[in-house]
Amino acid sequence: MKKIAFVVIAWVCLMSLQAHAQQITPTKDQVIALTSDWEGERFEDGRPKVPDALLDRLKNISMEEAWGILRNKGYHNQYENDWIILRDDEVMTGRALTAQYMPLRDDVNELVKEIGKEEGRAQRGGTNSWPIDQLVQGDVYVADSYGKIVDGTLIGDNLGNAIYTNSGNGVIFNGSVRDMAGLLEIDGFNGWIKGHDPSYIQQMMLTTINYPIRLGRATVLPGDAVLANKWGVIFIPPHLLADLVINAEFIMLRDQFGHQRLREKKYTAGEIDSSWSDEIKKDFLNWLNEKQDLPMSRQELDEYMKERNW
Repeated sequence: MKKIAFVVIAWVCLMSLQAHAQQITPTKDQVIALTSDWEGERFEDGRPKVPDALLDRLKNISMEEAWGILRNKGYHNQYENDWIILRDDEVMTGRALTAQYMPLRDDVNELVKEIGKEEGRAQRGGTNSWPIDQLVQGDVYVADSYGKIVDGTLIGDNLGNAIYTNSGNGVIFNGSVRDMAGLLEIDGFNGWIKGHDPSYIQQMMLTTINYPIRLGRATVLPGDAVLANKWGVIFIPPHLLADLVINAEFIMLRDQFGHQRLREKKYTAGEIDSSWSDEIKKDFLNWLNEKQDLPMSRQELDEYMKERNW
């Protein structure tokens, strides 16, 4: 409860600071306060910098395994589905850079542009280029544009090329894009979107970058680890990523062992699908010791097994 209270207080303070300082992007200290459970390396903007090696391993984790682990830790609002996916046979992982869009209101939009000018942001083109300018390698551009499709296209192939150049990844939009054919020509670029349309962006405005946003049923913070595949998108708090990855990898190993033994008819379905007997546990440990293609290092597995509660 103390941790929850701290986050609420930090968020209220952050919003108050935003109102007084009139920022498009929070300060580094504000981002650190918002993501205070993370104790590792950070980017210059304060976002948690989870290791690339963990993001690579995350690509092999199933949505069900990741989601189940998060829910067991009390995180119930990190998943969203029902996407149009540019390349649904590919998996994308990365670190979230968030942006919020709202229906256009001229007085607010003019203030945003004025603040952006003071902050040295690009003055040519639309404000929808500003989040793209902040992307670094390994980022995933995550934007809430309130599900707008017609006249809600945040990017086309020009901005898509800029996004991939800066991040080496793609986008996740609660909104739409234009020029799907052109985006598909960008080798390596991918997108999870709610729709597409040939229209240009109109009657919309950027309000914030790297503040918490809502994406459907999920809450996304800057620096969240992203896992996106054909089954949906999940946003993982960075301080939970390492534990989630190795737990999910262990579950996969248990499943591989169980499936193999079922095909061999060594055990019944009831024996595998319930609490394992000492005989099965011993068989599994022997199987692990002989297995060469582990998803984690042998040292990591040994350390994990010391704390493992069957």
